[in-house]
Parts: sequence; structure tokens; C-alpha cells
Amino acid sequence: MRRRRIVTVLLAASIANPLSCYPQTTATATSSSGARDPGVRTGASAGKPLPDLTPGQLRLFGIAQAEFNAPEEVDEGLGPRMNLDSCQGCHAYPASGGSSPASNPQVKFANNAKKLGSTDTLPSFIMSNGPVREVRFVKAPDGSPDGGVHSLFTLQGRTDAVGCTMPQPDFAGEFANGNAIFRIPTPLFGAGLIEQIPDSAIIASQAASAPTRQAFGIRGRVNIVLAGSTMSGQPNLNGNDGTAARFGWKAQNKSLLLFAGEAYNVEMGITNELFQTERDEAPGCQYASTPNDVPNLDSKVASDMLSGIEKFAIFMRFLAPPTPSPNFPGGQWSISRGKSLFTAIGCAACHTPTLTTGWSSVAALSQKPVNLYSDLMIHDMGPGLADGISQGQAGPSEFRTAPLWGLGQRIFFLHDGRTSDLVVAIQQHASGGTRTQDASEANAVVANYNRLSQTDRQNLLNFLRSL
Repeated sequence: MRRRRIVTVLLAASIANPLSCYPQTTATATSSSGARDPGVRTGASAGKPLPDLTPGQLRLFGIAQAEFNAPEEVDEGLGPRMNLDSCQGCHAYPASGGSSPASNPQVKFANNAKKLGSTDTLPSFIMSNGPVREVRFVKAPDGSPDGGVHSLFTLQGRTDAVGCTMPQPDFAGEFANGNAIFRIPTPLFGAGLIEQIPDSAIIASQAASAPTRQAFGIRGRVNIVLAGSTMSGQPNLNGNDGTAARFGWKAQNKSLLLFAGEAYNVEMGITNELFQTERDEAPGCQYASTPNDVPNLDSKVASDMLSGIEKFAIFMRFLAPPTPSPNFPGGQWSISRGKSLFTAIGCAACHTPTLTTGWSSVAALSQKPVNLYSDLMIHDMGPGLADGISQGQAGPSEFRTAPLWGLGQRIFFLHDGRTSDLVVAIQQHASGGTRTQDASEANAVVANYNRLSQTDRQNLLNFLRSL
């Protein structure tokens, strides 16, 4: 958005002894206490542009990346309510475009705002060693569904926002009442490839895997957004274009441009051509014309004609997918064994290893394999992970199958960042039961994981951390 020039800078029957032809003598050794998360893998490349981009596309990637990384100021539209002041702040690890870093930048942002006179207090659930979080309230004060983002910070009291008066939400009270839920940033690597997967490929994969899914008690469905009378014949439940959404924790966003526009407005309070309404319209807290971010069609520099959200979308679209490790952790044999177990116990029934893009005007995105480990569908994860919020057709306990590529370099897991331990994250997939009719679709798969030997659990963990 910045108008100042930015420099380019096998199935259940096989679980008892799956794939027993592998030589057990070469398995990764484990401690007597059992299999453990190998921890965050370092050294792999991330944050690079897609291979095979044209020179012009590479230049645009650099310009867009600089915009993505740059902090926003009040005179550019920041606020009056926001969670942070840059895209990179949330998507920082292991490189620009990733997910939450080990040191939470929201704490530094709050401290810097204090120096400017901010009267905001830092909520107890925002910690320096915790994940970047946004907060949603499940219910409104009258008991009706809320589900919206309630921004952490305001401009109140700041010397660069003279006259702005607005209170923070009552985070302490809502948190104490169990009404506050959290979301952490989703990684963006390879997002352009995900965007280019045709709906037909997602639906065909669902049909092809139906027998396997049934064997594991897995259902899943596409979060289709519909508008008016569509050729699909499906009911119009949440009003859009009748296609498969795929971005966000509940697959609530269809495209990267929509994803960018919503995040700019919701996370930083910056209005744009897609989201033109301020997060808070208090007249004393407006310091830039609305919408804050628009194309600069009078610029003599072609790239400066693009709006901020167009640049954000381009950066995400041209980001290369994560690079897996062939031999770390645990060695090549352990990773290979773990990959086979991943399919054998049922993980791949939701975490589809590979889909393929369709035709694209960008050759680097056209007809490419996408090794994302996700079916991009939403699944009922039971009461243990339920957040009480619906988005599109995704209900209170439904979430998109999180893509696993890049998992080896993620610090925080699950939609709310509740754990940094991969073993805990796996176990958290199971909750509820058939007697209470709220069983997680992952219950059978987690049970299969628990039946594995400690050595094979370690092999599976090593595979996941190699991604």
C-alpha cells in the first residue's frame, strides 16, 4: 500500500505389522520413554520464489515481497483497531511467508505503542514465547453467534493518533468466560499452487479415496461457497460463486486476493477495494482517506499502480513450496518407513499427498504437482478441537485439512497454537465418541497410530518433521 517507492529488494488390516518387509534393524533408535517429536528442523530453504518464473515475474515478486514485509503507519491507514502492523510479522518463520515465529512480534508492537502513549494493555494470552494470535468471540453479548475477530490493539492515546478514543474489548472477561478462541497464522508457502488446483481435482480425489475414507470412518466435504441459482444444484448457504474455497483454517476464503484483502482489513485495520469499511468507524480515529489502499493509476511506474492487496496476492502466488529433507531427521530409511506408515494407518485419507494444478497463464503454476498433504476439505474434528465458530459451510467443529508441507519447520501446531509438540498435536486429533455422536473423524487413525510400536511411531514422526 505504501506510496513511497519501495526498493526491490494398505488399510486397517495392516496396522499390526504394516510393511513388515522393511528391515527393522535399521530403524531409528528411540529412548526408553518412547517416541518423541524430533523438534523444529533447521537449514531447509524457504521463502524463495517459484522456479521457472520469468524475469518480469521475478522482479514483481521482489517488489511484492518488500510490500509484504513493510510495516504500516497510521497515516497509511493502520488501525484504528489491529493485531499487528505488517504481513510479515504474522508470517515470519522460517522465512517471510511462513507462520508464527518463536518470539511473538505482538509483544514488541505493544511495547512500541506504549512508547507512543498507547493506553492498551497486553492480554494475558499474548506471550513473548507464544504464537501470534488473533482472537474471536464465540457469542455476542445477547447470546447470538459472533465468530468475528476482535482486534487486540487500538490507536487510543498514541501521539500519532491524537484525539482517538476507543476501548479495547474485555479480553480478560471473555477469556475467563470461555468465550474467546484463538487462531494462529497459516503458512503461505506454495499458496499459488494451491490456488491453481481445479475444483474438479479436489472432488475427483474425494471420490477416488472414498473406500479408504469409509474404512477409517472419515467423511469430509468441500467448503463450497454458493450464490443464487448455481448449476451445482446445491442450496445457497453462504453466498459466493459456487466454487470450492480452500484458504484459511476453515477453508473460508476462495482466492489469495480475497485472503489478502480480508487480512489487510481485519489484522491491520487497513481498508481496501475488497473491504472498504473501517473496523471501527469512530470519527476521531480516522487518519487516512477511505479506502486506505487503492491502485495508484497515475503512477508512471507500472508496479506502483498495483494496490497493496494485489502485491500481497502476487507475493503469495509466486512463493515456492517448502523443500522437504531426504534424510533428516532420523535418516533416509526412517523417513521412507514413516511415509509408508503415514498411508497405512490412514493419515493420507485426509492429508492427500499430491494434487495437480490446472492450466494457468503463469507457466510456473501450470500443470504442476502439488505435494501439499491435504485434501483441502473440511472435516469434523470433534469437541476437543471445536472452536464454536462457523465459517461458510464449515461448522463449529469442522476444519480444513491443514497442508503438512513445511511441517518440519513449524513451531506451533493446531488452529490455536496450543502446542509445539507434534506428538500432542496428533493425539489432539482424537476426541468425542460414537455414543455421544460427536466423534472426530480422526479417531480411528489416531487409534492406529497408538497401536504402532514406539520405533514405528518415531519413524512416522521423523517423516513428518522431514516435510
